Amino acid sequence: MPTPLPPTCIALGAAGVSLVLDLAGDRLPSVLHWGAQLPPLTDDDALALSEAVAAVPAPSSVDAPVRIALLPEHWTGWTGRPGLSGSRAGAGWSPKFVVTGATLDGAAVAPDRVTNAGAAVLVVEAADADARLELRLTVELTPEGLVRLRARVTSGADGYAVQDLVLALPVPAVAREVLDLAGRWGKERVPQRSRLDVGTHLREGRRGRTGPDAATVLHVGTPGFGFASGEVWAVHTGWSGNHTHYAERLSTGEQVVGGGELLLPGEVVLAAGESYESPWVYAAYGTGLDEVARRFHRFLRARPQHPSTERPVTINVWEAVYFDHANHAKLIELARLAAAAGVERYVLDDGWFGARRNDSAGLGDWTVSPDVWPDGLHPLADEVTRLGMQLGLWFEPEMVNEDSDVARAHPEWIMATGGRLPVEARRQQVINIGIPECYAHVRDQVLAILDEYPISYVKWDHNRDLVDAGTQPLGRAGVHEQTLAFYRLVDEIKAAHPGLEIESCSSGGARVDLGVLERTDRIWVSDCIDPLERQLMHRWTTQLVPPELMGAHVASGHSHTTGRRHELRFRAATAIWGHLGVEWDLTAASEAELAELAGWIAFYKEHRALLLGGDLVRIDCPDDALLAGGVVAHDRRSAIYSFASVSRSDVAVVGTVPLPGLDPDLRYSVTPVMTDSPPAGLVPPRWWHAGVTGTEDHALAAQLGPRRLVPEERGPVVLTGAALGRVGLTVPPTHPEQAAVYLVEAVR
Repeated sequence: MPTPLPPTCIALGAAGVSLVLDLAGDRLPSVLHWGAQLPPLTDDDALALSEAVAAVPAPSSVDAPVRIALLPEHWTGWTGRPGLSGSRAGAGWSPKFVVTGATLDGAAVAPDRVTNAGAAVLVVEAADADARLELRLTVELTPEGLVRLRARVTSGADGYAVQDLVLALPVPAVAREVLDLAGRWGKERVPQRSRLDVGTHLREGRRGRTGPDAATVLHVGTPGFGFASGEVWAVHTGWSGNHTHYAERLSTGEQVVGGGELLLPGEVVLAAGESYESPWVYAAYGTGLDEVARRFHRFLRARPQHPSTERPVTINVWEAVYFDHANHAKLIELARLAAAAGVERYVLDDGWFGARRNDSAGLGDWTVSPDVWPDGLHPLADEVTRLGMQLGLWFEPEMVNEDSDVARAHPEWIMATGGRLPVEARRQQVINIGIPECYAHVRDQVLAILDEYPISYVKWDHNRDLVDAGTQPLGRAGVHEQTLAFYRLVDEIKAAHPGLEIESCSSGGARVDLGVLERTDRIWVSDCIDPLERQLMHRWTTQLVPPELMGAHVASGHSHTTGRRHELRFRAATAIWGHLGVEWDLTAASEAELAELAGWIAFYKEHRALLLGGDLVRIDCPDDALLAGGVVAHDRRSAIYSFASVSRSDVAVVGTVPLPGLDPDLRYSVTPVMTDSPPAGLVPPRWWHAGVTGTEDHALAAQLGPRRLVPEERGPVVLTGAALGRVGLTVPPTHPEQAAVYLVEAVR
């Protein structure tokens, strides 16, 4: 019996991850292994691996199972979601693609042998002559161990309507638990878990933007996986419009995770020679959720356009003045107080343009209002720059009020379908930048403002879902074109103003994805900056977004979204875990509060390279009343951790919590960060080597309220990284909604 030929096999490996692809015969690539890194494969290894993972015919199924491709194909007998759905007037709906060529980093792939490589890009060309379709499939393993895929389909004849194009990766049978994110306005990225049973766990985003309830990252892992334990396979669709994430388990035992753009009816109909290309679908494998998150972080940080950790501390004046821009004295005083506290960037929010005295008028008219700014923005810009701060400005270029000059002049530019206007949301409609003339109008108005004033930062808002988002007069669905036009608009504006930073804000955190982050410089996590809510939102937003891209502001003492009140310490100790800013009426702050704020800003500036550039660590705590985590420097010589009490525990003392991520062989000092006073209700543990002034009775001191700490002469506690990581430290009790921050530094 002749020795079988080895499959045409591509074995990629980087950062502890292997992706082994089979291009046997002329079929689309399938996955032999995606997970922990394997040693280099020989030809015999590749053949053995292919045989070892080959599917066994299931009862009442196809006689010769075909391994599922990265673009799943119906013709193979796959009864799950197909990769490409579409037809040409009912024909060509089940294509059978035949590979016509493949390159690895631009070089032709050698047939019938294994090719071992590190991080690399595989491009596979395929066609179906009968369906008159061509396919290009791109698969990349990045140096950070992140997999990303995209597909482009080209029609060889008119009229091919693309209904769906998703890409999928198989996950092993041990992965039976799903974790993804949900949420709502003001409470974005809430984790939810479920069991992966037979069927499809489908998360569709139909808001015309990513959405506050988006899955964000869909994980499938070994049951009970946590931040540091369990194998996890995850997927993210990098697209800012309608989109899909899904996990699927078939009755035959196969399991996949996948995603892609969600297309509305008629959005993509290809003429001869036209193509549709899917967004990037990203996939990450790791032991624990932290390793998955760090792959996304390292990928983003490796980009040439990624901002440095020297992110300017920002003040946004929205919650200080709202639409009241006529009070120039207050706006100037806010600038003066912010600069004195150490703020480096001043952002003027909504209300500076057109007839925008409230949210019912003027949106879409991007000219400075002579009613509230008779001399233009120059007086404010001059004062802000004189104080040594950068100037930022709010825009919402994709939206319009019906009561606006532009809507009156061009009602046909409002996205609509069926001869009716969409239901209003936030008293506004969507302006159709998919129309070339509308796009040019919006672009030119925005550029005129940026040309006139020294603006280095734009807060780019997007405050409503896209409902009935069609192009008049026919009303054809236009979310796909609107999303592409948004990308083009940002790209064109940034090309005209190199160095301009843009924040993606969308009713807060409703446009958070790697599509928008390809071209923007941070995201606004949520319109809710109540620190109690932000503790959880920051924790889960970092599953995709590194801290330096995550806007985190010191809130007002009284939250306008929840009605809660919090001490400055808790507000600041929450906000330092992202790109720090202030969203607070500083003219109402006391001298003591301003001094304490300045202390936190000074701490942040001293340590922002670590806070914004370290490796994320989140700690699995057995008590839900405590959220613990931090960042560790790449050389593991320093770290900062936070213990936040988010509710009352059912026990008096939580116990010890480890500080993971440190070098077990180094010795570290652990110092509580105190800018003014300890958290309310604090009983300092013995390892703090500190007492509270006024009494030696710690319990009594806690009842009396905040007091300054008095360190003992022997200094901070010193322990090995092994002891800190395996044993940990006693968590000092505090009142709920308090946080303690610790600086950990290697000692000789």
